[in-house]
Amino acid sequence: MNSIRRRLLGWLICGFAATSVVAGFGIFHTAREEAGELFDYELRAVALSMPANVETARQVEQSGPGFDEIADDRILIEIWDRNGTPIYHSRETPTLPRQTTGFRTIEEGEVHWRVFGVVQPERFVQVAQPISVRDALALRLALHTLWPLALLVPVAIVLVLLVVTRGLAPVRALSALLTARSAHALEPLRLDGSVPVELRPLVEALNDLLARLNAASQAQRTFIADAAHELRSPLAALKLQWQAALHDGTLSGEPRTLERMQTRLNRTIRLVQQLLTLAREDAQAPVPTTAVSLRRLGEQAIGDFSLLAEEKGIDLGLESRPPVAPEDICNVNADAHGLNTLLNNLLDNAIRYTPAGGKIDLVLTRTHDTLGFEVVDNGPGIPEADLERVLDRFFRGDQALGTGSGLGLSIVARIARRQGLTFTLRNNPGGRGLTAAVSGLQTLADAVADPLASSRTARATSDSA
Repeated sequence: MNSIRRRLLGWLICGFAATSVVAGFGIFHTAREEAGELFDYELRAVALSMPANVETARQVEQSGPGFDEIADDRILIEIWDRNGTPIYHSRETPTLPRQTTGFRTIEEGEVHWRVFGVVQPERFVQVAQPISVRDALALRLALHTLWPLALLVPVAIVLVLLVVTRGLAPVRALSALLTARSAHALEPLRLDGSVPVELRPLVEALNDLLARLNAASQAQRTFIADAAHELRSPLAALKLQWQAALHDGTLSGEPRTLERMQTRLNRTIRLVQQLLTLAREDAQAPVPTTAVSLRRLGEQAIGDFSLLAEEKGIDLGLESRPPVAPEDICNVNADAHGLNTLLNNLLDNAIRYTPAGGKIDLVLTRTHDTLGFEVVDNGPGIPEADLERVLDRFFRGDQALGTGSGLGLSIVARIARRQGLTFTLRNNPGGRGLTAAVSGLQTLADAVADPLASSRTARATSDSA
């Protein structure tokens, strides 16, 4: 994953680590040079301070003060007379060949030595020391110098993490603001003093994009409104002219043919209405919610579909399931038009697929602090394999009966999703009938109960005719 935060942290931490390594090497190299100069001075001082009497020098090396630290530094002292005969050699040290005057670096027995020779009256003094002693001292000096740097590295890494996290906070805030927005919130983002200068071009580009999307969405809503008017009116007029011509006898033909044409005309009108409803829901801007009586809405829907139910001899009624009492008004906070469209589609779908003489119940339910309703029928139900797919647009199962376009349940699912409701389909126990359940409606304090609500239940049957 390409991450700006990871890239910044990687470059900063790796760069700081590389810089620390280079700085450590430089400090070690400097300490080594300083240690070399210090030891060179020590070698010269030892060579020049050797007593003129060799015996005195031997006694001083054995017990004399001032030469105790020479053994710790592994300094080798050799003295030759003017004839080149060795007259003095340090105890327990290897023998080195005589060198010329001044400083030299030689290798003897796989050991590198730093040698200083000086010519004195009647003798030649040579002082030497292993290079490893110098390197060990340089390392100790470097470690003493580097430990603050070693302590600074983790502190600097933590500081880099904090600074990068803090620096990217406006990006995360902008991302959270965009994530929290709904799909229909197309108003521009506000540019205040808290927006960094680096993010202003991005915010301005987003605002420009939101403005173009808002214009396109508004154009779509305008088109849908115009299309709804232009399509619904001619189809309704065509149906009225059809019925008038059929009644006054000016339209003649085979009765079965006329009946099929009328069925197709009704199906075309319903398909256009459903397409317009679905398109309106897809382009629907957020609608303010109001207090809606779920019971009143159900009674109105039962009344609207009573004639259609009577034509098929279907027992259509409104019921309440405890803890919902018959006198409960069931006030909810919802979009009244969308909820009415949702309920009408469920009832229309149930009536179309329930056989003649069947039964459909609209049941009001309550779960904790939310209300809902169920449309329960005793029709053929839906195969379990198709329960999820029936929510797709234009899907109709192989066993679907009657006429339909496969849009009714898609409209229901779209409205439920827009209003934050839960819509589920399940077959009834025993394999007979289907239950379409809608839940999640936020309750409001019920208004004064209707005095007639407890003594009546909305029910339309074929016997009421």
